[in-house]
Amino acid sequence: MLLPLQRLAAPAAGFDSTPKVAPVNSPATDPRPDTLPPFLHPGDRVLLFDGVCKLCNASVQFVIRHDRQRRIKLASMQSPQGQALLKWFGQPTDQFDTVLLIEDRGLSQRSEAFIRLMAQLPAPWRWLRLLRWIPRPLRDWAYDRIAGNRYRWFGRNEVCLLPRPEHRGRFLDDPS
Repeated sequence: MLLPLQRLAAPAAGFDSTPKVAPVNSPATDPRPDTLPPFLHPGDRVLLFDGVCKLCNASVQFVIRHDRQRRIKLASMQSPQGQALLKWFGQPTDQFDTVLLIEDRGLSQRSEAFIRLMAQLPAPWRWLRLLRWIPRPLRDWAYDRIAGNRYRWFGRNEVCLLPRPEHRGRFLDDPS
């Protein structure tokens, strides 16, 4: 039987090793505690991604293929739904340099969003959550190197790709 890592390793004195989400708005700090972000229902998880990034689109296809329980909804940041969510969380609506994961009105970004996303997928992908034990500054440094070079290394589409008909239910509904 495997035990959770936090039970195996005792934190150093004065150091809290519990992984944290860095929510922009959380139920505890949200000025709108009784409202949900637009387009969301209680318990929804949404992955916001750069819709013109080829690496991001390949990652979305990966999530669709492996998230058989359909736990994660999707929206490109450039879509009306993505723009509304970015505004709701007080994020820039013209910068798409990180993936964002929305859970319980909290927003994770960069390496933390990636790790939390992988934790929702079946094994062996969920084991990537062990990356959380790498200090966040180091994880985010590596994430930023990939994000900063993604267009050069993987390419860029001229426009956001539309979801295939069989995947439309995975994406947030159009507000119109």
